[in-house]
Amino acid sequence: MTEKQRLTPDRTGFTLVENGTRHIYWEYFGQGEREVVVLLNGLAMATPSWYRSVSDLQPDFDVLLYDYLGQGKSSQEDEPYYISHFAEYLIRIMDELGIERVHPVGVSYGGFIAADLGRLFQDRLHTLTLSGILLTRETQFQMYQDLSLLFYRSPDPGFEIYTHYLYEKTFGEAFARRVYGDRLERMRVGFYEAYHGREYCLTRITEAQNPFFANIDNDPEAYRHIHTPTLILTGDQDRAIPPWQQAKLLDILPNARQIMLPGSGHMVYMERPDIFWPAVRAFFAAKSVNFSL
Repeated sequence: MTEKQRLTPDRTGFTLVENGTRHIYWEYFGQGEREVVVLLNGLAMATPSWYRSVSDLQPDFDVLLYDYLGQGKSSQEDEPYYISHFAEYLIRIMDELGIERVHPVGVSYGGFIAADLGRLFQDRLHTLTLSGILLTRETQFQMYQDLSLLFYRSPDPGFEIYTHYLYEKTFGEAFARRVYGDRLERMRVGFYEAYHGREYCLTRITEAQNPFFANIDNDPEAYRHIHTPTLILTGDQDRAIPPWQQAKLLDILPNARQIMLPGSGHMVYMERPDIFWPAVRAFFAAKSVNFSL
C-alpha cells in the first residue's frame, strides 16, 4: 500500500476558552487565500491523524484542524465536556484567524460537532459534511456507548482488551483484510499508548454525547432548521452506525443528500478515499447537493 505524503501545518496556535482557563490547539495549512475546510476529529483522534488527508484537499482549499478538550495538545482536565462547546471553540478559532465561513467535515464523533455547528452557527458555514453519525435516539448506539465506557473505566487490562475489539467493529471487510496484521497492530498500539493512563479523556469525550442527545430529546426539531447544504457519506458496511440509522438524517435535514460508499465500514475517508475525497471536493465547489461526481 502506497504511503501518502504527510504535510505539515503552516501555522499553529492555542486559543483560550472557558474564560481563559483552558486552551485549544489548532493547526492551519495554507496561506489564507482559499476557502477553508475543517476536518473534525473523531473521538480518539488528534490533529496529526489527518496529515495524510490534507493533500486530498490542497492546493484547492486551505485546511484547519483542532483538538477538542481531552485530545492531543489541548487541555485535558478530568471534567465534563460538551459537544456544543467544541463547536463554539471552532468559531473562536475562526474569529482569531479572520475566517468568515468554512466547510466542516465531520466523520464519526466529529459529525456530532459538525451537526452542532449547523444548529448553532450555520451562518458561518459554506457546506456541511457528515458521516457515521445519527441524530435520533437508538438503543443499539446507547449499548455501544455503555460498553465503551465500561472498558474505559475498567482496571488493567480492560482498556487494552478494548483496543483489540475496537477495530473489528470499525472497518469494512475489504479494508480490514488490507491492514490486518502489522499495520493494524501499529494502529492499535498507537491508540493504546496515547490513552493508557488517560482513559478518563475518552470517558469525558464519550460522555459529552449525553447532553447532546438530551438536547434532541428536549427539542426534536433542533436540527430540522439546518438549511446549509449537507452531504451524508455512508459506508454500506458500517456496523458502528448502520446505514439504516444514518438514512434517518434525510428525514431531519431539509437540504441533504446521501451517497453510499460500497465496501466501506465506519471510516469512509480512509476506506474509500477514491470516492470520499472527489465527492467532498465537488460538493465544496458547488456549495449545493446538486453536483455531479
